[in-house]
Amino acid sequence: MPSPMAPPCNTLLLLSFFIFSLSIFSTNSIHNPHHHHHPLDPLSLHELDRVRTIITASHHNISFHYVGLDEPDKSTVLSWLSRYTAAKPPPRRALVIARLNHQSRQFIVDLSTRSIVSDEIYGGSGYPILTFEEQTAANSLALSYAPFRASVSKRGLKVEEIVGLSFTVGWYGEEGRSRRIVKVMFCYLDGSVNLYMRPIEGITVTVDLDEMKVIAFLDRLMVTVPKANGTDYRESEQKPPFGPRLKGITVVQPDGPSFTVHGHEIRWGNWEFHLGFDMRAGPIISLASIYDVEQQKQRRVLYRGYISELFVPYMDLTEEWYYRTFFDAGEYGFGLCSMPLQPLTDCPQNAVFMDGYVTAQNGSPVNMTNVFCIFERYAGNIMWRHTEAGIPGKLITEARPEVSLVVRMVSAVGNYDYIIDWEFLQSGSMKLTVGLSGLLEVRGTEYTHVDQIHEEVYGTLLAENALGAYHDHFITYHLDLDVDGDANSFVKTHLQKKVVSDNRSPRRSYWTVISETAKTESDAKIQLGSKPVELLVVNPNKRTKVGNYVGYRLIPGSTVGPLLSDDDYSQWRGAFTKYNVWITPYNKSEKWVGGLYTDQSRGDDTLAHWTLRGREIQNKDIVLWYTVGFHHLPYQEDFPLMPTISGGFELRPSNFFESNPVLKVKPPTQVKWSSCPTMMTDLP
Repeated sequence: MPSPMAPPCNTLLLLSFFIFSLSIFSTNSIHNPHHHHHPLDPLSLHELDRVRTIITASHHNISFHYVGLDEPDKSTVLSWLSRYTAAKPPPRRALVIARLNHQSRQFIVDLSTRSIVSDEIYGGSGYPILTFEEQTAANSLALSYAPFRASVSKRGLKVEEIVGLSFTVGWYGEEGRSRRIVKVMFCYLDGSVNLYMRPIEGITVTVDLDEMKVIAFLDRLMVTVPKANGTDYRESEQKPPFGPRLKGITVVQPDGPSFTVHGHEIRWGNWEFHLGFDMRAGPIISLASIYDVEQQKQRRVLYRGYISELFVPYMDLTEEWYYRTFFDAGEYGFGLCSMPLQPLTDCPQNAVFMDGYVTAQNGSPVNMTNVFCIFERYAGNIMWRHTEAGIPGKLITEARPEVSLVVRMVSAVGNYDYIIDWEFLQSGSMKLTVGLSGLLEVRGTEYTHVDQIHEEVYGTLLAENALGAYHDHFITYHLDLDVDGDANSFVKTHLQKKVVSDNRSPRRSYWTVISETAKTESDAKIQLGSKPVELLVVNPNKRTKVGNYVGYRLIPGSTVGPLLSDDDYSQWRGAFTKYNVWITPYNKSEKWVGGLYTDQSRGDDTLAHWTLRGREIQNKDIVLWYTVGFHHLPYQEDFPLMPTISGGFELRPSNFFESNPVLKVKPPTQVKWSSCPTMMTDLP
């Protein structure tokens, strides 16, 4: 087999690149400001610039914290979709959340009339997403603060090697209006780029973001800064010995991809869906439908799906740590923290890339390059197979390879890198996966060996003077399922043991199912793990030929829930994690489970609060909220950088089709490599 760098392979890969470039994107490019927008298209660079122009014409010294599509009413979108080729798209509007004169303002901007149609001052609890610019300014202010520099000198550290980090502070029962503040903590470089492994403990600078001034300073204690040796993760800085190197591997599609992208609409196999980008949520999948070969039509599955919030509470109760209970989407912007994906490492050879757009603090549009990659995955998995050896004189084997389509984004929120995959299978399943990698948050300590520890330290000793803090990750998805229509119901199918008390069978027991349809929101709050249950969203108005309701079922991954008490202020704000599953009636305004204004929020605008109304959900347009959870107890293998750990769930058709929808799927055309080994005897 030729080496990975052999010229024939390079030629084929180069050819594949040009085929991808020419065949995937239609001539109606997503970068063309003059093409007709899909109603759910994210705002373009041109539109974002127009929003800035409209608002700053009448509001000066305004700070932009969120700008995104003010999506049309669902009924309007579905009406437009039913008349797709002839209908004029609804008006394009933008939702803007800003700060002006120490107040939060919420605007609706009509882009077609170039006017502000709504301008409201928000007077409730909480604040909008932090901007990069104000975090940078707060960090710089803290680094130049004279008492801080004196503390640095006292420790014998080089101020030019120190990095400041702005942390949100949460809410712990304070009454009245609070100031919009961050607490700036510090890390040390000096021989490593892995700043999170070298915390400077004990120093806190509190900065008022609206005034942009220091309002408090604390130098509480001095702790040894963990050493730099062994913390740098860059390939260029690694020293022998090295692990064994594998031979080259790649994915090549010499005939080009099997998917097309038209604007933000993607078609692949039997799937069609719309892909959008939001500076708070990141990827948004809309109008996902699958083609039913038997019925000869597209059937909708999902109207809109995205990550609503990521709640990350740390378990360290010390002065500099107790408030580290982060809401990564609502406080920092999950899409805002998206990173350019790297070809061949973040995404495979056959991936293509799409950009996303956000706004800077002054409202100027910013192009975020390569925020998405889209690729077809073949990892040697089997879609279905069977070998029949029971027929005398015959051995029948049939199998089909599993090929799927993946949409990926990576968001680096501070120390953590979240790898978000939406995977579409030909069988009609959608697999949603979250991968966690990046760096731990480490607390400095004087301990160098576990035998020295005789107190609660809230973490694991990973290296000398470095404690990895215990913490959780809860990722909550908003899933507006429209299973073959928007009138759906939520069904809990309990698996129940039955004891055989008569003589009808030699068996003593079996299990059966008891199904229950949830009538109100209260009936649909589910803590998974205690009893076996199947959870389905069904269309009660449509049945298969044999009479089953068409549906999709939720197949959970790990069933992790919070361990904090309900009256803990952090859990009060993150009460949407108490149940793994919630169901609510569709409400356009209910998008963010932690509240629209999350920073320093008080838990009065959360999913848990919304559902107190006990609204009806049977045979209604409903939304499923599902939380993927991780309890992270750090281990030494997480130092100095974490190997990826993944979790997720599947949405799987359940009586949606009349029979196996991939029975007649043709396998992909084989790509033959004449010089590659096919037998063990061919290997060197």
